[in-house]
Amino acid sequence: MITSLSIQNVALIDQVRAVFAPGLNVLTGETGAGKSIVVDSINFLLGERPARDFIRAGADFAAVEGMVEIEDADIIEALNRLGIDASGGQLLLERVMQSGGKSGCRINGRIVAVGMLKEVSSLLVDVHGQHEHQSLLDSAKQMALLDQFCGEEMAEKKTILADFLNRYRENGRKLKALAGVGNQRNEQLEFWRSQIQEIEAAALKDGEEETLTARRNRLGGLETLSENTRKALSYLYGGAESQYSALDQVGHAMGCVAEITKYDPAKEALLVNLNDATALLSDIAADLRNYIDELDTDPQELERIESRLDVIYRTKKKFGPTLENVRKKYETLTQHVFAIENSGAEIARLTAVKRTLTQEITRVCNALSAKRTAQATQISADICDVLRDLGMPNARFEITVMRKSAFTPDGNDQVDFMISPNPGEAIKPLKRIASGGEMSRIMLAIKTVLADADRVPTVIFDEVDAGVSGRTAQQVAEKLAAISRRRQILCITHLPQIAAMADTHFHIEKNARETDGETRTITSVQALDPEGITHELARLTGGALITDATLKAAREMKEQATGLKQTK
Repeated sequence: MITSLSIQNVALIDQVRAVFAPGLNVLTGETGAGKSIVVDSINFLLGERPARDFIRAGADFAAVEGMVEIEDADIIEALNRLGIDASGGQLLLERVMQSGGKSGCRINGRIVAVGMLKEVSSLLVDVHGQHEHQSLLDSAKQMALLDQFCGEEMAEKKTILADFLNRYRENGRKLKALAGVGNQRNEQLEFWRSQIQEIEAAALKDGEEETLTARRNRLGGLETLSENTRKALSYLYGGAESQYSALDQVGHAMGCVAEITKYDPAKEALLVNLNDATALLSDIAADLRNYIDELDTDPQELERIESRLDVIYRTKKKFGPTLENVRKKYETLTQHVFAIENSGAEIARLTAVKRTLTQEITRVCNALSAKRTAQATQISADICDVLRDLGMPNARFEITVMRKSAFTPDGNDQVDFMISPNPGEAIKPLKRIASGGEMSRIMLAIKTVLADADRVPTVIFDEVDAGVSGRTAQQVAEKLAAISRRRQILCITHLPQIAAMADTHFHIEKNARETDGETRTITSVQALDPEGITHELARLTGGALITDATLKAAREMKEQATGLKQTK
């Protein structure tokens, strides 16, 4: 329920804050005092588009903030599915509109899109005005209400239906892939085969690209490799560029060290090391000669390597980007081709599965439709009874359940709330009713009967008493009080009978106020104490002239309303 509402810079409102309570919250005031501004502010907070003159004249922005408490576990779960954390049982809704036209929305301090705000608020508040498109006028909402009234059995059958529909759609995708359409199937098959042949012809191998790339780099530096290898050999063995080779120099050094050891045997280790160095240099020279032989390669090899690397690159680019990706693509293609080439038996099997699933889906939909039809009959009769109490004795209300050809997760029914308000009028969809007074009473009757099915915790009625008076007004008041035992009600009214039933009573008025030398009209919202309630009921009953008699009658009306609520 809405626990508090703060409005700033909206139309005639400078700044107000109202704290609402459970049960029936009534808002009254003179015509033009600003009652509709409060409803417009709530609609703005719930995500509706505001009017052009929504922002108070001279202000840079308008802001509305509402605190909502949630006790229903199903609503909390639904909010969690939308990504809204409602585990604390409270939501702070905020919306601001700048004078330039931009608006911002927040839920619990988190910025959200206005579409998200509307989706969230639709679970929390239902607004019924005289001329607005209401949730109860939507066919999908009507079906949802009817299904909630049908209980857990309906939800269980829908779960079964959803499973059948998922299997039916998956089966259909497989059939479509196998059957194809005319020549397109053969064209697809040939295309897959050509891709398989292309991958097979490439014959990609693990590590091949790395090996070839290294070989290509080596061949690219062949001239440098050969030149430096020959120079190294020349330095080791001598040649045109070197008079003395490294081996010659080491040999001379060994002779000198040999002479040293004759006089100093302790230096014999030097002779051993030089001997080892001679052997090592000889080995290195042998390796360099072998390397020169290896460098004498086929002059066409580089061209062949480049060509092979190009095949590898193009194959991986088309089917990759990695070798593993290419292999997976090959496996998928071969599976597709195998499936189509051997599709006859599989198509027959899938077709049989489709027939079975269709039968099961039809069976569940028939059960859903039978349950809805039976429940619709009872609900229709109950709503007609309430309409008679509300001054529409000749109204006919029906919930029609029509079958459609297409299956949906809700079955294949089309649910419509139908009404004939007066004798001789054809029954027609509820959304085509034009009379504000009739619409208000019809909505109230539906809410009365379906109060337990509709889980929205707060319902707002904007002048539900339009066109109502006398005994009917008393019945409307009693119905609102009955609904308020299950839901929080915010009701704008001109009827003292309804106002007397209030658990909390607010008075809306406008006054002239001097601000910075300028006179402005400001709308205020004030919660009334018992004495204030008496005076307001007297005003609603007797008009501008309030006498002792009207005050006494107002007190008696409030006492009678309180007693009536306690007995029911």
